[in-house]
Amino acid sequence: MTITKYLRMVMNAHREERGEDEISLKDFRKQVEEAMALMHVRKEFASRYLNDGFSGGEKKRLEILQLALQRPELAILDETDSGLDIDALNVVAHGVHTVKQTSDLGVLIITHYQRILHLVEPDRVSIMFDGRIVKEGGPELVEQLEKRGYGWIRDELGVTA
Repeated sequence: MTITKYLRMVMNAHREERGEDEISLKDFRKQVEEAMALMHVRKEFASRYLNDGFSGGEKKRLEILQLALQRPELAILDETDSGLDIDALNVVAHGVHTVKQTSDLGVLIITHYQRILHLVEPDRVSIMFDGRIVKEGGPELVEQLEKRGYGWIRDELGVTA
């Protein structure tokens, strides 16, 4: 199955669930081309077979391409930055940031690294420790983590490493 067929199948499944007609090929092609431009994806990408020889970065681009096309109310991105080189990370972060800015999309990014947070520009940052949120703040919390690491949070909680 090609990327194009997969994306159209997913889009039509969502449309059917909402009681809408299938998307026309013309409208679908236009939306895919716009989303691919947003993600800086070459047109040849759409004719490739699903996950056939894709790099980690290409798989992540496909995930964000789906995000751009589906426009859900909420996206949970669990370590979406894992294993990406800096170029792929920039493309993925740009895509998430752009979709977030052009829609009512809520994004929950679960990550161990601050780099993606600088690129996506979060409104709120929460730190989890031992399965619970122990600290919340704005983007300035990312700066604190970069400067101080996580040790100060353990100290505040009275936990030894």
